[in-house]
Amino acid sequence: MLERKLFGSFRQRSVHLLLATAMVIPAPAAAQIAGYPIDPSDQGRRTSQPTSDPRSTTSTRAATNAADAQAYVPGTTYEPDEIRDTSTSVDSARRVLSEEELLTDRDRQYVTRPVRKPTPPSEFEAYVSKMVGKPLRRFGANLLIPDARDFTAPPTTTVPPDYRLNPGDELLIGLTGSVQASNLRLTISPEGQVFVPRVGAVNVAGIRYGDVQDVIARAVSRQYRNFRVAVSIGDLHGITVYVTGFAATPGSYTVSSLSTLVNAVLAAGGPSAGGSFRSIQVRRNGQLISDFDLYDLLLKGDKRADVVLQNGDVIYIAPAGAQTAVIGSVNVEAIYEARANETLYDMLLYAGGVNTVADDKRLMVFNAVKPNGWQELSPSQVEQRVAQRGEVVRVLSAVGIAQPQFKQPALVTVSGEVANPGRYYVQPGTPLSAVIQRAGGLTQQAFPYGAVFTRETVRQTQSDNYDRAIKDLELTLSTQPLVTYNDNQQIQPSRLDAIQSVVGQLEDRKPDGRLVLNVAPADRAIPTDVIVENNDTIYVPPQPVSVGVFGAVPTPASFQYRQGETIGDYLSRAGGVRKFGDKG
Repeated sequence: MLERKLFGSFRQRSVHLLLATAMVIPAPAAAQIAGYPIDPSDQGRRTSQPTSDPRSTTSTRAATNAADAQAYVPGTTYEPDEIRDTSTSVDSARRVLSEEELLTDRDRQYVTRPVRKPTPPSEFEAYVSKMVGKPLRRFGANLLIPDARDFTAPPTTTVPPDYRLNPGDELLIGLTGSVQASNLRLTISPEGQVFVPRVGAVNVAGIRYGDVQDVIARAVSRQYRNFRVAVSIGDLHGITVYVTGFAATPGSYTVSSLSTLVNAVLAAGGPSAGGSFRSIQVRRNGQLISDFDLYDLLLKGDKRADVVLQNGDVIYIAPAGAQTAVIGSVNVEAIYEARANETLYDMLLYAGGVNTVADDKRLMVFNAVKPNGWQELSPSQVEQRVAQRGEVVRVLSAVGIAQPQFKQPALVTVSGEVANPGRYYVQPGTPLSAVIQRAGGLTQQAFPYGAVFTRETVRQTQSDNYDRAIKDLELTLSTQPLVTYNDNQQIQPSRLDAIQSVVGQLEDRKPDGRLVLNVAPADRAIPTDVIVENNDTIYVPPQPVSVGVFGAVPTPASFQYRQGETIGDYLSRAGGVRKFGDKG
């Protein structure tokens, strides 16, 4: 380390002496004597490369010599707008270089990517999370999780014109015309000056990057005329800022010179569990420069108060204000921090407003600090009530709530032996017989006794009961061998496999939701005491024309129906009952 410091200081003094010589000898020769390549692409690199670098070739040096010779125009007077040579800007050269080539030891001091640990939830966050049955964090906490983006300003960021130079920044200066010099790499001293050979010291610290070319041009014009000057930034020195207050990791941080308030706050892990997202202050020389509300950035995309930091700035994160949890049918459930005099309506706006299925005519409020139960508020009360600490606002949903049957309009499907089969929309409380009448009534061939009437609520009830019965049966059959087991018996695996096979077959059968109507075989009408529900279906079959005889008979078959015949008549047609048949 000591050897590096000594060698660095020696090289810096040698460079100044050699650059002073460059004012009286041709520019290419001066660059070669100074030990720097004159490849134009090298101006975009942040480190000074010696001429022994294999990337510095003879052809590139020759091309640069020709370009420097053509840059001089005899008789040209100094005009600030004309001497700006944007082609030598280091920013354009950076785009073609990889990030690793651009990083120097100095860059790596402030381009760090620390592994951030999640900020532990506050007591209020833990309380609300337990209430709603899922994790609920403060709004903005997703920026602080370990896998969030690294918001550190990269070293390849284009330097904005408003950037103010700091001690340690490196300037690249090129002069052509009556005075020639190329690749002057001048580092701003702690006193804020750069020493231009044959010109003298120039104060540049605190100068805007967009104005530094004019400042240096005026300094050179005191000694020379008919020249052109181009100035760009070769290297940015890190700055030290202090993050204090309720930060997750307060302390001093070395960040890029282009870093803003948000970059430094996120580098410190953001606000702690008790820190504010609404008041992050930047103080410079004892003066308040900015009071940044992070909600402006997160909700509005407004970064006007996100100032660029300077060396020695102090960032203070204030304690968190009143926090209100917004849950239920909103677009973003979270815990929101309220500023002075903000209302519950403002909290709803921060949550993105109510969602599509919300009941926007009322909402419920519960105070965790003063637990007096849930309180219902109207929209006008929400707009006037100031948000208080520890409140939980719940927006109710307007869907998924079963309504009384007398309030439910119904869409009923009627098919089969009716005059006009189709789907009919009827008002609440309409009986099934009235729906049949709207369908034109039953035909002469209708057989009401065989009507198939299905209902969705009945199907759901049958399905629940059926699943419960299967589980009970499976438990009974599976435990029976264990109950009846003795020393002379063994549990056969095949028995357990048979049980699983039977249960599997039962599970494949699904209830259809059929509701058997109270109809006699001779009835010619549909009952009037059945009130329809939404999605009911009814199928009225035609009169049967056959009678089926199956089982323990010699000739099972379906026989034509004849009015007046008895069951015995049809059994006789099938050959009678076999000997092993049960006549009872």
